Amino acid sequence: MTELLNSIIQGILIGGLYALFAAGLSLVFGIMRIVNLAHGDLIVAGSFLMYSAASVLGLPIWVAALLVLPVMALLGYGLQRSLINHTIGTNVLPPLLVTFGISIILQNGLLQLFTADNRKLDFGAIEVMSLKAGPISVGWYAILVFAVSVATIWGLQVLSFHTRLGRVLRATTDDPEVARVMGVRTEHVFGIAMAIALVICGIAGVLLSAWTSFTPLSGPSRLLIAFEVVVIGGLGSIWGTLIGGVVLGVAQALGGYFDPAWQTLAGHISFIAILALRPQGIMGGRRQ
Repeated sequence: MTELLNSIIQGILIGGLYALFAAGLSLVFGIMRIVNLAHGDLIVAGSFLMYSAASVLGLPIWVAALLVLPVMALLGYGLQRSLINHTIGTNVLPPLLVTFGISIILQNGLLQLFTADNRKLDFGAIEVMSLKAGPISVGWYAILVFAVSVATIWGLQVLSFHTRLGRVLRATTDDPEVARVMGVRTEHVFGIAMAIALVICGIAGVLLSAWTSFTPLSGPSRLLIAFEVVVIGGLGSIWGTLIGGVVLGVAQALGGYFDPAWQTLAGHISFIAILALRPQGIMGGRRQ
């Protein structure tokens, strides 16, 4: 029973990392109605930026982490203004093709720079420290990841509903043409939205770099997790990404508890079950 409870707690905590994988994808879809197929590779790019800053340049971990975020923001704004903005319209295919192309370029570029070897950063003692409560033992790093995830999603909620920028983002989402008539530079707004999304990718990449090993080809698996979390939580729901991440994490943990071979499959089964029973997601609104 103790081992089962430990598995559930671990599933909840890894759900925080999954929520970070999904938050940027949900934001981009909610504002621009596009599915960014390069999202997973951008998360991995954040991990490699963190690895380069910490291991290659020798910067302290916290300095490297702070350096990654503005670089990711500039990358997101640049990609949106130079490429993706030109594909946004009534046809969903051009953004898919462009982001798929970005994904391929990122994967091959990272392979050329870093080869296909596994990488993993050492964050020091926090990776092995644990909080013990009777028979329950929880790693401090997992607690830190979950806390960062909750703080990030809360910050995104505040930004969206309690700031002028959030009002502009929501107005542009509701009707870009009317927003443009009212003087909103929608191309700039979309660039800011992508910059925010990639900052979240950067946070996820930084935390991922010490959670597990990664390679230039790890992006598609992160994209799949992000997509499942967004669908489980509900498209357009900020807190839904956290709930979706926890649901997916617990499902995988329970599957692994009964049989390690079932860990990944259990997450996919939970995704399909929720998609069949509640297509709009747990926190999604009623379908019209």
